[in-house]
Amino acid sequence: MPSARINGIDLHYEIHGSGPLLYLISGLGGSARFWEPNLAALTRDYTVVLHDQRGTDRSERPETAYSVEMLADDVVALMDHLGHTRARFIGHSTGGAICQVLATKSPARVEAMVLYASWPATDAHFRWCFKMRRNVLDGAGRDAYAHGNILFMYPAWYVQDNAEALEAEAHGAAEMAQPYAVVTARIDAILAFDWLEHLTEVKTPTLVVCAADDILTPPYQSRRLAHAIAGSRLEVLETGGHSCSRVVPEQFNALVGDFFATSSA
Repeated sequence: MPSARINGIDLHYEIHGSGPLLYLISGLGGSARFWEPNLAALTRDYTVVLHDQRGTDRSERPETAYSVEMLADDVVALMDHLGHTRARFIGHSTGGAICQVLATKSPARVEAMVLYASWPATDAHFRWCFKMRRNVLDGAGRDAYAHGNILFMYPAWYVQDNAEALEAEAHGAAEMAQPYAVVTARIDAILAFDWLEHLTEVKTPTLVVCAADDILTPPYQSRRLAHAIAGSRLEVLETGGHSCSRVVPEQFNALVGDFFATSSA
């Protein structure tokens, strides 16, 4: 798969399918691989663009300060590189934060967006979760960190039913983990994110999606987003945890497909 020189780094990207442009923006892990359970369905109707964010997976991993705004600038630069002026977006967690920045700083680029398991501003619960995750990384190492992340990403029943596959997922994540300085810089970036006051500027058609059993970005965070963005629509799925696109992919794919079919200009 190709890479592009974007804002001074080599950025891995992928393009699949045909039809209107749809960018899938991953969360803190930053890897395009997150969307594998959704690709077959989404590429039937869309040209899907994915990338590994700076610092993650197959992209370059500069050990510098990070910010959500920087990650959003990379998306705009990638669009420019590919000759894409406007697209639909789905952003998961940190990817949703990136989409919030895009919709306010580069609104002409965003035809419609799905903010999925995201948040508008850091709060005490969010800081508490990441303090624990950081302490696990510091005290027990990257393998324990990767295994702990599974508990934040998936609901309990899903872990119980898919323990063997999730063990392999955690092991793989630990094996390709970013350098410590990159992991902590990306955590610092999301802890510093506060975009709530900007959301009244958003005119982009927006679907806000979360699961009722998401313990990392609980439904109240999605309600804050939906309340702040005029005309947005909120959908709370019964289950799926912080990764409902992977846990209940058919339901997620149908939901976002219906939204884009009825909302885009």
